[in-house]
Amino acid sequence: MFDTLRNFYLNSFFYDRKISKSFDGTFQYKPSTHLLSSIVKIQRKKINIDEFALETVWANTSLNQKQFKKLNNFFWIFSLDLKSSSSSVQQVIKNWIEINKKYNLKSWEFVTTAKRIIAWLSNSRLTYDDSAEEYKSSFNFIIQKQTFHLLNQIKNLKNHDDKLVGITAIILFSLSYNNQQKLLTLGLDYLKKITKNSLDKYGFPKSRNIEQSIFYLKYLILIREWFKESQINIPEFIDEYIFYLGQSYTFFWKKINFDPLFNGNNISDNQEFDQYLKRLGYSFKNENYENSDYISLNNKKINLFMDIGPSPEKNFSNKYQAGALSFEFVSGGKKIFTNSGYYQYKNTKLNELSKSSAMHNTLVIDDNSSCKFKKKTKDEFEIKHDLKITKKNVIFEKNYWKIIGAHDGFLKKYNLIFEREIEFYPENLKLVGIDKILGKKNLPNLKFDVRFHLDPSSKVMKTQDNKSILIEINDEGWKFNCKNYEIDIDNGLYFGKKNTYSENQNIFITGIINSQNTDIRWELVKI
Repeated sequence: MFDTLRNFYLNSFFYDRKISKSFDGTFQYKPSTHLLSSIVKIQRKKINIDEFALETVWANTSLNQKQFKKLNNFFWIFSLDLKSSSSSVQQVIKNWIEINKKYNLKSWEFVTTAKRIIAWLSNSRLTYDDSAEEYKSSFNFIIQKQTFHLLNQIKNLKNHDDKLVGITAIILFSLSYNNQQKLLTLGLDYLKKITKNSLDKYGFPKSRNIEQSIFYLKYLILIREWFKESQINIPEFIDEYIFYLGQSYTFFWKKINFDPLFNGNNISDNQEFDQYLKRLGYSFKNENYENSDYISLNNKKINLFMDIGPSPEKNFSNKYQAGALSFEFVSGGKKIFTNSGYYQYKNTKLNELSKSSAMHNTLVIDDNSSCKFKKKTKDEFEIKHDLKITKKNVIFEKNYWKIIGAHDGFLKKYNLIFEREIEFYPENLKLVGIDKILGKKNLPNLKFDVRFHLDPSSKVMKTQDNKSILIEINDEGWKFNCKNYEIDIDNGLYFGKKNTYSENQNIFITGIINSQNTDIRWELVKI
């Protein structure tokens, strides 16, 4: 009912008049197009707009939702070649304005509108320069009108990433046109509020999402570069958050050069962003082995990466995965043990599956995850029952590494604490784990599984005595064993590549909890 009334208001004469204020600004700062290369996927093969049917582009009714957004956000302008005619681009914009000069639900969707503003203002050579005064007047007016629409709707948004894109567009408009100091102040206030609300005291997302930290870093650097290029003083809080996010970027990517698959992260390949940072003179350092409750212990060949943090607050948990105390083990840049990744496309079953503890290198009890989730919207979940870390200790020496952690995710349902101790001996290339299930009373006939997921390219087989499992990957051989419990190999799904899945295999230890304290000892040795 609320959405129906809201949409009725947005389509009304009153709302149109509210965002259609008189405009006397001048388009004076025209940002450089290359600054957008960190957030825009620019096609290597450039296209010429004159090869398309310009008069009918907005009449296409066969587009799906994704295609419609791509067409209407105008990010395709960044892929036009230098031979493209500015008059042709401006004709497309003119046609769009004639059809969409008033709000409508699809083409004025919040993020689509924000990206359109950014695209139009960042490609002024094609979208604005050498145009007639009548066109310029229409362009200036509709840009302002869309910006005021964002201002009016931003408070209704719950998604912080979408808010950041909208704030970025508002700030760019206020920098590009003169006499917009009041609007610039408002945009910066929104930016300060969203960063304070969504980032922790270390400048890392409260969602504990690695991908989101890079997303924030890209947009804050973009905003900073606009301030710098327009010769306006850069706000100190922007520099401060870039510093912290840059440290996180170094920790989660530069120092290890692979993507840890925890809490909504996928394989990303940040090589182009590395080059972008280098061109603009950004260099971040982080010598710590811990960042926001993630542990990364490494030498030149081996990396042991572990999530030893609590679950996030409910409002920041839509991409959280129940993988507390899960780890990844990497040798020579290739993952021996990898978490299974995150599936975020609109397939509720696969999304829910990728959130489960069973898709991580950690403990599952009675086929239940360490956290419970409930549906937030049709396509999103949030935490219903959270978990806390009850123990944490790290030793990092040249010839001995050790991580100890414990969480209470199984306490409420089973009255159990899960404690994990992982040791690594660099000289012997030996990884040893002791997984402890600690309870205050006997719980007979309670099944447990500890899983170790493998890269899809791995080859795996049992030894003849069924006591060990051999792993081959990248011309390296490793042997896994667990003396006290049954071990086996199972098929699974791997979601490392964004919005796709493939088959992989996993090693699992299984047994029954039948005493007050159960210790599961396993080891992995290079052969």
